[in-house]
This record gives sequence, structure tokens and C-alpha cells, in this order.
Amino acid sequence: MTEDGGGAVPVGAREEPVGAGVVPHGVGRVRVSAAATDLVTGESVRCGGGVFVSASVVKADILAALLLRAQDSGRGPTAAERSLAAAMIERSDNDAASVLWRTVGSAAGLDAACARLGLTETAGGEGGYWGLTRTTAADRLVLLRRLLGRDGEEGADLLGGDARALARTLMGRVVAAQAWGVPVVADGSAWAVKNGWMPRDATGLWVVHSVGRVTSGGRDCLLAVLSDGHATMAEGVARVEAAARAAMAALPPQPAEGGRRPAG
Repeated sequence: MTEDGGGAVPVGAREEPVGAGVVPHGVGRVRVSAAATDLVTGESVRCGGGVFVSASVVKADILAALLLRAQDSGRGPTAAERSLAAAMIERSDNDAASVLWRTVGSAAGLDAACARLGLTETAGGEGGYWGLTRTTAADRLVLLRRLLGRDGEEGADLLGGDARALARTLMGRVVAAQAWGVPVVADGSAWAVKNGWMPRDATGLWVVHSVGRVTSGGRDCLLAVLSDGHATMAEGVARVEAAARAAMAALPPQPAEGGRRPAG
């Protein structure tokens, strides 16, 4: 497998035509699935369903599983684990991800962690390949709530404050070359992101994903865009960013009195 180098959407979420869905592409097709939620108002939008191979966005799941494992042992991550986690998230280092994948128990360990975190549509990669984990945009929002959601909200206690702070820090300082996707809609530098990209061996077509937390138009949001079937990575990035913009634009306006705060 070639890998890159580098509860679900809340009840009442609205289905919106945010530029996602199925796009014709030669003899195949491009799929795009987008979901966003406003952490202040709870309003959500989503468009396009389907299950996707995760590519490197699963590295956020591996991080969550690692943090749960440390928490269960009554400790924080070791210095070695923190170093590997930083490489895995900030640079999308595959070797670091493979070490931590084995540390958390590979597919079975990831599945157990996902079940505890409330992910119902994510399954660890078959054949030992973490990049072939299968997931949905809705489940990406569940994971983002656990890792990056606002302190004190429902489910925030599943990972302790120190663990969540570490996740926010790592996802907020990915290398510049990987700061695409979710950050394109940011008001400034207050964002946290994990991207994934890889060509499929069987077709040569690209999987391109971006998930994270962002302050956009003054609103604090979680955003996930999953896609596949692209002829090139650049084409995929462009479609993902267009879907990210459209998803944010489709969120209903905040009440005039609604509080707003930056991500992080």
C-alpha cells in the first residue's frame, strides 16, 4: 500500500448541498463528503455520505487511542510516546505512526478505543495497514469532539484536559506544507488540522481528506471533508477546500447574542 508522507453528527443536523457528493470523473467518479458543526450553537450541516479509507487522518485516531491507553494506566504519555506523536501529527511521519499503531494494539486496539470514544462507523485497517482504516465524515466529527471539542461539553471527560491540550497543540502546529484543507477557511492562525492523502494502488486515483477545528467568520467549528477518486493530489486538495468553504457557508447564522470564541 502506498501511504502519504506526511454520537456522529448531532441529531437535527441539516443536509445541505454544499458542493460535495458524487462528481463525474472519466470512467470513475469523485466522491466528497463534508460535515461541519458550530461548537457554540450546536448547529450542523453535512453533505455526501459513504465510507472512505482513512489515509493519514487515522493518525488522529491513533493519537486518541494512545492518550486513552496512557490515561488508563494513570499517567501521561511518556517522552518517547510524545516524540512519536509529534512526528506522526505534525509531519505525518509514517514510521512513527506504525510504531504507535502497534503500541495501541493495531486494528483491534484502535477499534476498542473508537468504541469507547463513540465512533460507530470506523474500523481499523485490514492486513495491518493503518491507512486502510475505514471511516465516515460523521465519525470524524465525533473524534474531533473528543480531541478538540470545548472543555466541559458532553463527552469531554473521556480524555482528560492534559490529553486534549496535547492533541490541540500537535494539530495546531503541523508543518506549513500540510496546512491546507481546513485552514483555508480560518480567520487567522487559530486552527488545528490533520490531513490525509494517498494514491490507491489499484487505480492510481487519489484519496484526499482534511479534518480539524477552525475559527471561521468568528465562529468556532469542527469540520471534516473526506474525498476520493481524484486524478491528482492537487485536484483533490482543491475539491476538499471548496467543500470546506461551502460547508462553512451553509451553517445557519449565529444568533446576534451568540457567544464566539477562537479555537484552541
